Amino acid sequence: MGTEEKIERFTFLSKKAIVCPACEKEFRKEDLLTGGGRLIAGDLDEDLRRRYQPSKRYGTIYPLVYPVAVCPHCWYAVYPGDIAAAPRGDLERIRGEEDMRRENVALILDDVDFTRSRTLQDGAASYLLALLCYEHADARVTPTFKRGLSALRCAWCLNDLHAAHPGESYDKVARIMYEKALFFYRRSLDTMHSRREDLEALKSFGPDLDNNYGFDGFLYLNGQLEFRYGPTEDREKRIQALENARRAVAKIFGMGRASKGKPSAILDLARSLHDQMGEQIKKLEG
Repeated sequence: MGTEEKIERFTFLSKKAIVCPACEKEFRKEDLLTGGGRLIAGDLDEDLRRRYQPSKRYGTIYPLVYPVAVCPHCWYAVYPGDIAAAPRGDLERIRGEEDMRRENVALILDDVDFTRSRTLQDGAASYLLALLCYEHADARVTPTFKRGLSALRCAWCLNDLHAAHPGESYDKVARIMYEKALFFYRRSLDTMHSRREDLEALKSFGPDLDNNYGFDGFLYLNGQLEFRYGPTEDREKRIQALENARRAVAKIFGMGRASKGKPSAILDLARSLHDQMGEQIKKLEG
């Protein structure tokens, strides 16, 4: 199947060209066409990832491949709403790190090309690039949270690559990305409490594309990432981290009733995680 046919069936290129703030060259962002039976929603994972079933007509589609805008010329990458908010003071530094960005991607992905219709490898690379580029972003675009979200989505894409190519060790890199996601989700709480970044300004917490689970989802993921990927070497620190995360998760289902803003899916997952963390704390204390 040629690239042109693939774009026509699954994706489209933006009519309006985007000017990269780093290299000042133009490019057009690729986005996924919706409707027509392209996406068939399946189960929701414990980390709030929506699974999609392959369709008979279109096969397997990975919606997560497309959200990040990546300049195909210099590999500057951010979410589309943040392109115009690039920090002018750091643009020279961003330009100077182009080789570093490419080298970082090449360490784990060997077939990345943002001039073509995106593949799963390109999708994973886009999140790794966003993780790097948001290091220089202004606090008003909540870069800490977006680095955590990018690390989480990168892990998801890498796990999909591992399923397709189990001998390539993508699962090991995915584990590292989950740990990075935990680091930045934790730090996001700190930036919120210190008022360095305004999480309330976020339009969506995601973490996936079909539903916005809001701040409840953010708290839940902090707990889920802590439970799965938190450091375990120091028993006392592990107990304290789990207790803190468990208290935060308890706030999600405190009222106990589902509503439009608090769907039953997040309530059920939060209760289950709360119980699992309680069991692990008892084992550690015993």
